[in-house]
Amino acid sequence: MSRVVAENTSPARDRLSFFQRNQSIELSSAAVTGASPTLGQLLKSVGDVRKEVTGDETPVHQVLDLSDTSLEPRSLPFALSFNNLTYSVKIRRKLALPSFLGGRSNHGPPVTAEPVAGENVFRKTKVLLNDISGVARDGEIMAVLGASGSGKSTLIDALANRIAKGSLKGTVTLNGEHLESRLLKVISAYVMQDDLLFPMLTVEETLMFSAEFRLPRTLSKSKKKMRVQALIDQLGLRNAAKTIIGDEGHRGVSGGERRRVSIGIDIIHDPIILFLDEPTSGLDSTSAFMVVKVLQRIAQSGSIVIMSVHQPSYRILGLLDRLIFLSRGQTVYSGSPMNLPVFFADFGHPIPETENRTEFALDLIRELEGSPGGTKSLVEFNKSWQSLKRSRAPDTPTHGLTLKEAISASISRGKLVSGATNTNASPTSMVPTFANPLWVEMAVLSKRAITNSRRMPELFGIRLGAVMVTGFILATMFWRLDSSPKGVQERLGFFAFAMSTTFYTCADALPVFLQERYIFMRETAYNAYRRSSYVLSHSLTALPALVFLSMGFAALTFWAVGLDGGLSGFFFYFLIIFASFWAGSSFVTFLSGVVPHVMLGYTIVVAILAYFLLFSGFFINRDRIPPYWIWFHYISLVKYPYEAVLQNEFQDPTKCFVKGVQIFDNTPLGQVPTALKLKLLDSMSATLGMNLSSGTCLTTGTDILQQQGITDLSKWNCLWVTIAWGFFFRILFYFSLLLGSKNKRS
Repeated sequence: MSRVVAENTSPARDRLSFFQRNQSIELSSAAVTGASPTLGQLLKSVGDVRKEVTGDETPVHQVLDLSDTSLEPRSLPFALSFNNLTYSVKIRRKLALPSFLGGRSNHGPPVTAEPVAGENVFRKTKVLLNDISGVARDGEIMAVLGASGSGKSTLIDALANRIAKGSLKGTVTLNGEHLESRLLKVISAYVMQDDLLFPMLTVEETLMFSAEFRLPRTLSKSKKKMRVQALIDQLGLRNAAKTIIGDEGHRGVSGGERRRVSIGIDIIHDPIILFLDEPTSGLDSTSAFMVVKVLQRIAQSGSIVIMSVHQPSYRILGLLDRLIFLSRGQTVYSGSPMNLPVFFADFGHPIPETENRTEFALDLIRELEGSPGGTKSLVEFNKSWQSLKRSRAPDTPTHGLTLKEAISASISRGKLVSGATNTNASPTSMVPTFANPLWVEMAVLSKRAITNSRRMPELFGIRLGAVMVTGFILATMFWRLDSSPKGVQERLGFFAFAMSTTFYTCADALPVFLQERYIFMRETAYNAYRRSSYVLSHSLTALPALVFLSMGFAALTFWAVGLDGGLSGFFFYFLIIFASFWAGSSFVTFLSGVVPHVMLGYTIVVAILAYFLLFSGFFINRDRIPPYWIWFHYISLVKYPYEAVLQNEFQDPTKCFVKGVQIFDNTPLGQVPTALKLKLLDSMSATLGMNLSSGTCLTTGTDILQQQGITDLSKWNCLWVTIAWGFFFRILFYFSLLLGSKNKRS
């Protein structure tokens, strides 16, 4: 079958034939000397041929046309072998009622199980994989079949290094060499069962962003576009290329097209190994067949394709090369689909010609699982049958290629492998950990986030509306406050509510990462980009919106409330509001990296922000807070912007807020006539020996700050501390991603 590529197929075939002739000359000359050709000779011949034919040494993504029978069969350079894979977990034991309490069983005599190491009364060991072995080769599709709970996904995770080190027993090798985690991440891809995509990006944009992540910076923009266009044709997505992915609220591509896009973003760098967890799940028969047809083309391009599938149709079965049937973590069949009738006939259960082979096999396995002996007889028969088959037909050799030689040959055939080179000594050093530098990753991540957000303006509009409505209510509620003692109290209330509002309105940032979490985990699991790049770009893309919100809220409330300071005072007021938005957004972003659900996150955010406001110094002064709670006062995010705006308002030592008889305001004497207040003031003057008149200033802004206990930090220091809190929570967010997104089973 031909695979769709960007270039015309006939020149590609000519170049391939020319390469084969030159390669045969090199190999024959090496054979005469008695030594195998070196890797450098192989790669030099490839580069010379490409340069002569195309004028460019850059590897072109070409695929061998398998429908051309005139070509010699290609050797299989890659073989992924797994031997004696065993994996078990500890689960809680269900406690049964003792017999004397009426818990007598009616299912026969009690069964006495042999004690297992590590088990106790409350926990027992459940074996998910039990001595699984097999080989997967490039050019083939290996499918893992079985009922739900048989261990299909567990086996895929084991092969993809998604089980924590030390928990899995057995070996997984590629061409006989142990696979290091860093190398496997670069040369492989894992397609999850769920389609995790940005809903407002088109199919073409989604694949292009994936190409920007996974393909090296040395590859030109035009070649990346060519790779994307070729992949769109290969995936059969040409008609949907300009259609958005879509979600519940936006109509987009179909389910089968979404699945093919999910596969495409993971194979954009043309991986050597492709793992898929039930890629046909939830699709109709036609869509499922088209997906597996795409996987067949990928395998024929020189990749190892390993997937789990629940129950393939007859047409899909014809596309598969190797099958592994699992039952409760054990292999009950391993081999070609063509051998299924012979296998079950030898077992004593021949498959009727009118039935689907896999359906018959799965039904028989379920029937045996429900029998007293289980599938033990089928497991033992499979072992003896496999031994007999190996004695008659040994496994296909891998032609003696080491892992380094196989990867180099794969690169020279056009495999991109994220910027891999042929010059390094070891396979691990041949492939970089990341395809691009940090700043390129940041630029691509920022562009993708902005593009996706720009197509959903309602999200920012709702947040802007909430901030502006709150600002309008505050502006009209606290309209033109005076400088009386009541005005002072009203200012304190305005500042406390305004500063806490800036934090509460940041709660809408909570679902942003929770929705992107699994996309992030999928992309970083195989080194599409660094976690630090994501944190930095996430922070940078949030700043423009915060600036806009801060300016709108500050302009709406500063002059309407009648705050002091003029233009410089407004500038600082804007800065402290922006710092509050920054700190609040960072705090909520950090929580989104820790909590698993939106509702739980909202509950925690509301509760903690209420505590921050309680200990900010508005309800109770710092010197009145009990010693055992004073620590909460200093970690309150509301404390520092609240103190900063108070200092910005009351910093003028010449401005008076309490004059003469105003000293009696907010007291029971505030209701007596003014003449009586003047007599009381004269009496106080005589008693104190001071001249107190109706125009004497008794309380300045400095006095108010001292009364509120705001003496520790200047307003600029409060601003820097608030900004520092934002950076602190961004760092915590990074560590939460680092520790919480391992994406491995324990």
